[in-house]
This record gives sequence, structure tokens and C-alpha cells, in this order.
Amino acid sequence: MSEIDRWRLVLGRYARQRLGDPAGEDARRDAALEQLYGREYGGRGVRPGDGSGDEGGAAPASLAPGGQGASQPRLVDWLGEVRELFPRETVEVIERHALDRYGLVELVSDPDTLERLEPNESLLRTLLMLKGHLGEEVLVVARRIIRQVVDDLRRRLEMEVRRAMAGRLSQHRHAPVPVAANFDALGTLRRNLRNYDVERRRVVPREVLFFERNTRRLPWEVIICVDQSGSMAGSVIHSAVMAGILHGLPSFTVRLVVFDTAVVDLSDQLDDPVEVLMRVQLGGGTDIGGALRYCSQLIENPDRTVLVLVTDFCEGGSPARLEGVVAELASARVTLLGLAALDGEATPFYDRQVAGRLADRGMKIAALTPQHLAEWLVEVTS
Repeated sequence: MSEIDRWRLVLGRYARQRLGDPAGEDARRDAALEQLYGREYGGRGVRPGDGSGDEGGAAPASLAPGGQGASQPRLVDWLGEVRELFPRETVEVIERHALDRYGLVELVSDPDTLERLEPNESLLRTLLMLKGHLGEEVLVVARRIIRQVVDDLRRRLEMEVRRAMAGRLSQHRHAPVPVAANFDALGTLRRNLRNYDVERRRVVPREVLFFERNTRRLPWEVIICVDQSGSMAGSVIHSAVMAGILHGLPSFTVRLVVFDTAVVDLSDQLDDPVEVLMRVQLGGGTDIGGALRYCSQLIENPDRTVLVLVTDFCEGGSPARLEGVVAELASARVTLLGLAALDGEATPFYDRQVAGRLADRGMKIAALTPQHLAEWLVEVTS
């Protein structure tokens, strides 16, 4: 695509004044983007034809922004056009904008339209937010998409998490099995100093060393307590997947608790993160103190318990009660971690004042990716 074509897509309807009308595939791309992003001008006093190249003329009806929104057949046609004209990464961005920025819930409320969407985490978050309002036929498609995205996410995370949880490198023992991640560079250099080639002025390694990993068999219990308010959708997804992965490791007993103003224990669903997510009800109030009080009743051996609280720390209940529960757990020697975010990006949005007060009472506060959470668990349980 030429630089002029890129500018035409950026400027949209206003490109026609200087660059003329697009033709062929350029015109199709322009029309597909205008159908969505033309809505940006709605309510701003911009006439439908402004910038189109026709003085005061109206844009074609099929591209007109605003109004009552596109009908289902037009949405299906539009999605097909977008997926044909743009690369996959761009398609995902356009679909995410359609759902998140412009609220086109019609994309997920019709099974035929939903089938055409690119399965990804953004679509998964939207489906979880709206699943209570979807019909049975749409839910069948939605569940299939949710499972596809969750299975893909689990495959990507499980290898990293298992590697981190398998045990830290032993700095004193070497293993006969060559694993690149366990490469002992300094030891290899020292072992091969006698093989120094004077002419080439370099060490020629004839024996390559790899560290052995320590095996961990510590009876730790991990309780993951997850805030299911709407802002935590990404963290809820990663928490469900992470709990399932940890549940499959022999060194841990895992419990998963989700909460708003009520508490739901989903520990019996850990084998299937999709079922966990289908039972989550995103939105509603928040009672962090009540959820932690429930979790405190599950603890049998405080010295061997890690409690991971995943929340935005926007407490709807009594802050004093919340702080009191955290202080009690910390004094009982429970290892406490408060996560403002647990997803692939670990971009936090949270009440820093509440988090700061909990930190003063013994809870470590962080925003982590699942891989970094696994590494942290290795540190605190070693």
C-alpha cells in the first residue's frame, strides 16, 4: 500500500478534497472504515456529506454514520468486507473498536454475525459482559468462542508457568540433559579455558554445561480471590486460566473464589476454566473485606498459605473491616499479595489509597502478568 493510500485511510472522508475519489479496492477499504468510524462525527454538528468532496452532498445511505445503526444483514456483509480487505491484526482492532468504542452489540447478539468475528481476548471480555443478555442460540456460539480463546491462552501460558514452577536453577549441580534455558555460560567458559585457540583468539567449547533444576515438593495452599467487577474482566479471565494451571501442579492445593457483594467458591470447577468464566457475573458492587473473611475460613495452615487478591481495591464495604482482616491474616503469617492487574499487559487501574493502607498492614501490592505471578510464587514458597 502506497503512502498516499495510507493517508487516504487516515483522513477518511476528508481525503477526497485533496486526493480525489478512491477507486477499486481503495474505495472498498474507504467505505468499510467510513461505515464504522463515520459514527465519530455523529453529534458533533458535522453534516453527513461534509468532507466527501460534494458541496453539501450526502454520503451514501449504506455508509451514513449515526442513526439506528446497521441492520444484521449489513453487519454480516460489512464484517466479511473488513476481513477480506485488511490483515488479521487490523481486523481485530476494527472489531474491538466496533464493540468497545461504538457499542455495536449487534455483533455478538446474532449467531451468524458472531461466527464471523475473530476470536480473541477482547471479544471474550465482551461476551462475558453480555452473556446474561444473549439468547440460547447465541450462547452456543459464544461458548465455543470462549473455549477456543481460553484454550489458546492456556497453551501459551502453561509452558511458561510450568517452567517457572518446576524449580529454580541449582547453582551447584549440573544436569546431563541439555536445556537451553538452563545454560551455564560462566561454568562452560571456565571448563573450556584449556581449549583456548591462540590463533583464532577464542575459547572453543568442547563441553557445554547446563544447570540442574531443584525439584519443589512443598505442601503450599494457594487461594486466588478475584474481584468480578466489570473493570476486572481481563484479570478474571487470566485468574481462571492461572488457577487451572496451578491446579494441575502436584505441589499446590488451589482454591478459586470470586466475589462482588457476595462470594462464590468455584474451586470445584478448576479443571475447566470455561465453566468458571461462564459462572462469573461481571459487574455489581464490591465487598473485598467480606471476601477475605470468607477466604480466612478456608485456611488450615497459615504458614503454608498464599492468598492472592485480584482487585481494583475500590472497596464498597467498610474500609476499616477490610484493613482489619488483612492485618489479622498478616499477623497469622499468611503470605498476602494484592494484584491490581493479572493479565498479559498488567496495566493497573486501582484505588491507590486503599492499596497503600493494605500494604501498611502486611499485603504486598503489585500488577503482574501470569508468568511473573508464577515467578513470585516460586520466590515466596521456596
